[in-house]
Amino acid sequence: MTEKDTYKTITKASPEVLFKDKNSKFYGYAFPVTSEEDIKAHIEDLKKQHHQARHWCYAYQLGKSESDFSFRANDDGEPNNSAGMPIYGQIQSFEVTNILIVVVRYFGGVKLGVSGLINAYRTGAQMALEASKIVVRTINVKYAITFDYKNMNKVMRIVKEKNLKIIDQTLELRCELIISVRLKEASSIFEIFDRLYEIDIKTLND
Repeated sequence: MTEKDTYKTITKASPEVLFKDKNSKFYGYAFPVTSEEDIKAHIEDLKKQHHQARHWCYAYQLGKSESDFSFRANDDGEPNNSAGMPIYGQIQSFEVTNILIVVVRYFGGVKLGVSGLINAYRTGAQMALEASKIVVRTINVKYAITFDYKNMNKVMRIVKEKNLKIIDQTLELRCELIISVRLKEASSIFEIFDRLYEIDIKTLND
């Protein structure tokens, strides 16, 4: 079984959505994120924007494939697993990653009970995702190929034949190409260059 080489995410923040239940208001937001710094910044912004709210509950998932996913769900003072995990459940249901969903609650004076909270936070997250544009991205591997200028034609012929994407290049006496290859094609492309005389290829980390 080959590893999946695509993932779903969003490219811009969702519009604000609102779910109401028994006078409580739940504002939902989805943000594209790639680091915990991004996540902290969005949550801090929402706490300033909604400084009179009672709870800022959230869940996020980072990573491009199951092997490197990291996630967190935060109930922010709501009963255990009544907010963060229902939000995270929607991230899983929509199969999106590199995403943060925050649901901000203004308490309306009437307790909703745990089942009511689970429904409200799940619905707030679902509405934010439904309001977002979800896109499919490929998981790519970057390689650095180094060679002497005399071997340029040999290398460029393979680049052309395999329709490889060059993302950076240095063409001098000693040349270097940085190429980006879809994960499912990566090992075969590596082998092609690795077998060539006087040509070096190495994997680059993001």
